[in-house]
Amino acid sequence: MEDLRSLIVFEMVIKMFRQVSKSAGIEWAPLDVPMHRRLQTLAVAAWVFLAIFGEGIMLYLFIKLLYSSFWWLAFLYAVWMMSDIGICHKGGRTVQWVRNWGWWNYFRDFFPIKLVKTAELDPSKNYLFACFPHGVLSSGAFCSFATNALDFHKLFPGLTPHLVILGRHFLVPFARDVILSLGTCAPSQESLLYLLNPKRYQGQCVAMMVGGAAEALDSHPGKYIVILSRRKGFIRIAMKSGASLVPVFSFGENEVFRPLHNSLVRRFQEKLRRHTGIASVFPLGRGLFQYSFGVVPLRNPVTTVVGTPMEVKRNLDPTDEEVDEVHAEFRKRLVQLFENEKSKYLKNHEEVQLVIT
Repeated sequence: MEDLRSLIVFEMVIKMFRQVSKSAGIEWAPLDVPMHRRLQTLAVAAWVFLAIFGEGIMLYLFIKLLYSSFWWLAFLYAVWMMSDIGICHKGGRTVQWVRNWGWWNYFRDFFPIKLVKTAELDPSKNYLFACFPHGVLSSGAFCSFATNALDFHKLFPGLTPHLVILGRHFLVPFARDVILSLGTCAPSQESLLYLLNPKRYQGQCVAMMVGGAAEALDSHPGKYIVILSRRKGFIRIAMKSGASLVPVFSFGENEVFRPLHNSLVRRFQEKLRRHTGIASVFPLGRGLFQYSFGVVPLRNPVTTVVGTPMEVKRNLDPTDEEVDEVHAEFRKRLVQLFENEKSKYLKNHEEVQLVIT
């Protein structure tokens, strides 16, 4: 009898909880979600958590170690780090074991993310991948070029990818080592020309988010606004190195978060970005156990399409006019890639246009 009463009370509580949640607009995840999907959500949630708090945690741990009885370990690490500080400008330090972590497979399958090629790439040449759009967290470019989850080496045999990220990430103790192991490099001219120098390397693919942090602020579902008109530094790099320019577009990248629209918030974001280089986006996604709010991305497919390479004649000292000419041609190639591929990967492709600012 007592068990029956407890069961009735429990069912009443559950019913009331569902009613309250429904009135509050909260949709909870069902209890029978398969384990592999839970692991996918956990992998992406951990990635977002580390992207937001990881460097702060690593810095805190370093300081704690420095003021502990093991201070000498922190001191030795600091000495080694200072001697190694320039590695991000000299090709980085890729560790395939880290790029092969099973975690990345769960991350890939959450959205899911796919990598598509539209043309063969000659492994005897170097390539500068100009990637769009940045999105909130560049999940497509990250998974494609900073992990082996999408089998980049099988799709493009003989080529080695490097993802360009902000230089400040390489200044954080411990975190820098994980970041470097993913094959990342700094965005400096020294770094890019080092990797793309045809006399030093062949088969190098340097992938960079051309629009940068500013483009992340225009990440809105159903819209593709990219910053290209005033971005010409990557054109100069391609011309100075002779690397082929390759337009890369991640369809669905802007669909994984719902941005917060507010004029005051936007002004704050712009001011913070100008001073720190950080895109302080306030994304609205989902949570671990509910689908209505949170910072975990939404399950929307992201397809990163690698376009046809654009040959660039090597010119160690290009004029502004020569840069503008190559820039105009690349712009045409990017628009062509978007228009040719959008019907395959966007549901409302007839209504979606590429806006270049």
